[in-house]
Amino acid sequence: MPSSITNDAIWKSAIYQQSLFLGELAWYDVCKLVQDGRTKSLSDQLYRSAGSVSANVCEGYSRASAKDQARFYEYALGSARESRDWYYKSRHVLGEQVAFHRMSLLVEIIRQLLVMVPKYRQTTLREESATYEVASLDDLLTNVPMPE
Repeated sequence: MPSSITNDAIWKSAIYQQSLFLGELAWYDVCKLVQDGRTKSLSDQLYRSAGSVSANVCEGYSRASAKDQARFYEYALGSARESRDWYYKSRHVLGEQVAFHRMSLLVEIIRQLLVMVPKYRQTTLREESATYEVASLDDLLTNVPMPE
């Protein structure tokens, strides 16, 4: 990959590199799954969820506020868990060893995201609680201007 593409700091982040590697592996796994009629629809789900991990990590990295970053890291977490589920279901076609390797990679990604999400959630600004007072119905009705 040319350095003009990889000069962005996100490319040096471990979680992004791992999620890109996952997406690359998923491509080859999907090519095998799509050939078996029983796992054809599963292959599409797997490819979408595996690709979503790196896309959401990248999207979260580019957000300015910690709250927005956390939200996209949560999406990546959901996609990683979904991918792990699809790999588990595809283990009969891919083989136990391949599925176990992919699920192990996903567990590592999930662990990192489970650390990242709370970190970014804690730095968000929260609104202070406010007390809202509501007048009684009688007060509201007596102070309503009548049409002329």
